[in-house]
Amino acid sequence: MQASSAWTAPTGTLGRLVAEARERARALASGESELVRAAADAPPPPAFGPALRRETVQVIAEVKRRSPSKGWINPGISAPAQAMSYEAGGAAAISVLTEPEHFGGSNADLVAVRRAVVAPVLKKDFHVHPVQLIEARAIGASAALLIARALPPEDLCAMLDIARQLELEVVVEVRDERELDFAMELGAAVIGINNRNLETLAIDAATSDRLLARVPSRLVAIAESGVSERADVERVGARGADAVLVGSSVSAAENPADAVANLCRVARASRER
Repeated sequence: MQASSAWTAPTGTLGRLVAEARERARALASGESELVRAAADAPPPPAFGPALRRETVQVIAEVKRRSPSKGWINPGISAPAQAMSYEAGGAAAISVLTEPEHFGGSNADLVAVRRAVVAPVLKKDFHVHPVQLIEARAIGASAALLIARALPPEDLCAMLDIARQLELEVVVEVRDERELDFAMELGAAVIGINNRNLETLAIDAATSDRLLARVPSRLVAIAESGVSERADVERVGARGADAVLVGSSVSAAENPADAVANLCRVARASRER
C-alpha cells in the first residue's frame, strides 16, 4: 500500500471528531449481532453512484443543522421535510449528517429521510469502524462516507472490503493527490474531493479544480465544500465533476426546493482520462 508510510494520525478538528467517533463505535459494538441481522434483513436501497451519472452536474443536497466551521445553520430543521423539498427541487441524492455533537444529526434523521424520499441517501459521518458500516446498511443508507485522512490505509482498505460485502456503496473522500491515487488503487468507485481541510477547516477551491482532472471518467467524482452558488457548480462542472455536495446554503435557505433547483441543470464537461 503506497500510502502506508506517509499516513499520520489526523490532528485539529478532524482528530477530535475521529476520537469521538471511535468512542461511539465502541459503544455500538455491544449490539453488533443485532445490527448484522438488521442489515441482512434490510431491503436493497436505491443505487447511489448510478444516480449521479447524468449529462449534467447532479446535486447531492445535505440535511445539515450545524457544523464546526459555521455553528448553527438551521437548528429547527425537519430532516424528512427538508429532504422532500430537496427532491422536489431536483436533487439526485440526499446526504444526511448523523454525527450528533458537532452537526446535530442522528440515525433517526436518516431513517426518516429514507422513508420520505425515493432518492438514494448518503450517511455522512466519521466512519472509523466496521460496525458503523453495518449500522449504515441496517438503517437504509445507500452509501456511507469514508474519509481517507481519518483512517490508516490498512483500515480504509478493510472498510472498503466490508462495505462491498454488505453491498453498501461508499464515497471515499480525498483532499490531495496521494489520497486520490490510493483510493483509486483500492478500487473506490465514487470519489469525493473535499475543498475543506478538515483539520484546519480552511477551504481551498483549487483542490477540486486540481484533482478532478486526475479522476478517470469510469469513476464518479463529487466536488465537496465551498459550493453554494450556481457559479460554483458551473466552475466544477467545467472541470468534469459528476456531482456536487451542497449543505449549508440549501439547509439555510428559506425555500430549499428553489435553492436546489437553482443549482441543477448545469452542463458537465467530460473528463478525458
